[in-house]
Amino acid sequence: QVQLVESGGGLVQPGGSLRLSCLASGIMFRIYSMGWYRQAPGKQRELVASISSAGSTNYAESVKGRFTISRDNDKFVVYLQMSSLKAEDTAVYYCNEGINGLWNWGQGTRVTVSS
Repeated sequence: QVQLVESGGGLVQPGGSLRLSCLASGIMFRIYSMGWYRQAPGKQRELVASISSAGSTNYAESVKGRFTISRDNDKFVVYLQMSSLKAEDTAVYYCNEGINGLWNWGQGTRVTVSS
């Protein structure tokens, strides 16, 4: 059974940085594209960054140049380094398969950007 455990969220001031981590189990991690999604209050969940099994990355326009996704296949972890955070980045962040979000969603990790 796939299990996704996100961590690293918190309260940060505008302009600050955070690094999110997602530990995946129950899958052949290295063969899957992985993605970070977010859901802001009152909005639909959206894909903000993805990384292919080969390491190619894609970003939503809203985070391009500020967020960096990476993965460690030996540790079964995908990271999201977030910099220059804005109030509009406030959301619950989730990881999942990076194209269609194939698996059951984890609990996510909450990011609040506020002064």
